[in-house]
Amino acid sequence: MPTAAAYIRVSTDDQLEYSPDSQLKVIREYADKNGIGLLENCIFIEDGGKSGKSMVKREKFLELIALSKRKPKPFDVILVWKFSRFARNQEEAITLKSMLRRNGIEVISISEPLPDGPFGDLIQRIVEWTDEYYLVNLSQEVKRGMKERAGRGEAVSPPPMGYSLENGKYVPDSNAELIKGIFFDFLSGSGYRALALKYADLGLKTTRGNPPDSRCIEYILRNPVYAGKIRWSLKGKAASKRKYNSPDIMISPGIHTPIVGQDIFDEVQKRIELKKELAVKRKPLESNAEWMLKGLMRCSECGSTLIRVNTGSPSLQCHSYGRGACRVSHGITLKKVNSAVLDYLKNLSINDSFEIDCNPEPKSDAFALDYNKLIEKERGRLNRLKIAYQNGVDTLEEYSAGKKKILESVAELERAQESVATQKKVFGKEKRTFCFSEAIASPIASQALKNKALQAVIKKIVFVKAENRLVIYFY
Repeated sequence: MPTAAAYIRVSTDDQLEYSPDSQLKVIREYADKNGIGLLENCIFIEDGGKSGKSMVKREKFLELIALSKRKPKPFDVILVWKFSRFARNQEEAITLKSMLRRNGIEVISISEPLPDGPFGDLIQRIVEWTDEYYLVNLSQEVKRGMKERAGRGEAVSPPPMGYSLENGKYVPDSNAELIKGIFFDFLSGSGYRALALKYADLGLKTTRGNPPDSRCIEYILRNPVYAGKIRWSLKGKAASKRKYNSPDIMISPGIHTPIVGQDIFDEVQKRIELKKELAVKRKPLESNAEWMLKGLMRCSECGSTLIRVNTGSPSLQCHSYGRGACRVSHGITLKKVNSAVLDYLKNLSINDSFEIDCNPEPKSDAFALDYNKLIEKERGRLNRLKIAYQNGVDTLEEYSAGKKKILESVAELERAQESVATQKKVFGKEKRTFCFSEAIASPIASQALKNKALQAVIKKIVFVKAENRLVIYFY
């Protein structure tokens, strides 16, 4: 008696009668009727609505495919209610079914019987193409429907703060007055951070239940929904990436009650643009610059990292303070922190030692490359190419041409690796070994190397602003 596994999936567009229980029931009936033994330990049911567009997020499906590769084969057939349950991507479906056939396993759709022979294969390809077309067309129809709803001013996304959703329409809720206050306070001169702190104290919460921060306040002030408009991306996604002026964003009059007038909203946008112009003229943040204590400094109030900023002289400030999520400023000059840390550490007996180039190699992309990793990657490509040829995916000619190209790439990388190694012998001749305290105080050591030395022994350094002291935590 042939044996079978079953794969059951329900996607978000399925009807109620095609529930997992219903699919399993008809699969059992088909197996009994056709003399197939359904293996109880090989019934794979995908939890929740999962799309058949790709197998990446289908855990049970991946388990089934992994089991199907075993030798000897664990079963003879895979039973599905419809081929679309197996895959709606035709390329993926053809590849997987070919792989299964090489192990002697067939995929059978119990509701789509196919005739034997080449004609049956043709019908199956047509079914697979139809399934994929349905998925693509459904996506386009959903986008078209959302665009039409947005054009009519109807709700096309979950309600923002200040609104609830009733019968497909945004309705002002108990937070509407707080939202209105944010607009008027901003026009009165309050900044994002001050507004975040004020309205957090007044009880305003985001849709996730968190107090607002500066980014949240800006998003509120930028959202035309509060002026009675509906905003929707023509690409099918809302403006989640904050590209407020993107040409892909459509804005249309809404059917909901606005919280602020259009004149107020427009005035707010003018002030935001003015703030942006002024911000460009200020000295930029240097959070990406290399500095000795990078990543180690912490705020004693909220635990966030202190980042480097330019305020006259290089200084540190709590990352969350600038967003309004932390209420205590932890501003301190970088020079003061460096001096205090170095004075403390130079008297410690730490046995760790570090090798520093006294004649460092020049900055070059060639010196920074990990050639072993690149060569290994090319050899991995060659191995996959070989597998594709062995499985009949590529022809001998395709395999030979691809192999030649990859081997040439490997040879080129090996020549470059040898050249860099020769140059490094010259630049690395003068080296000295320093103890920990010498390494961080050495004038020839870079800020990045000093930071690496500190990271090796120090877990974090907490700046207690109220007491004006540093607390160093070692590993």
